[in-house]
Amino acid sequence: MVCRYFELILDGRVDTVIRSLRGKLRLLTSTKHKIMSGIIRYYDNNRPYMKYDEYLRNGYPIGSGAIEGTCRHLVKDRMERTGMRWEIEGAQAIPNTRSAYINGEWNELIEFRINREQDCLSGQAV
Repeated sequence: MVCRYFELILDGRVDTVIRSLRGKLRLLTSTKHKIMSGIIRYYDNNRPYMKYDEYLRNGYPIGSGAIEGTCRHLVKDRMERTGMRWEIEGAQAIPNTRSAYINGEWNELIEFRINREQDCLSGQAV
């Protein structure tokens, strides 16, 4: 049954899952009823964000793995080295610089930085 609910959710049919789970509530003991009610409440509250059929159709990731991997690759691997200490401005510069490099925007970033520095040196501070 879990696999069927999973398929329904991925097909964008969260309402069907909620209705089915509500129908099973009367058959449960009080402890299981409480747990199931929490699950139903979660699905009901998050229904507007559970458009998995739409997300999958558009090629969006639906799990947190892509985000977690990006955070590790973009931030943690560079910033959590032995003895490093960061101020907010310097810390933000690391992911900005790494994302420019990873996204193939390195040359544009360098050009921007050179132009900005030249403006500062010539008294035309930005």
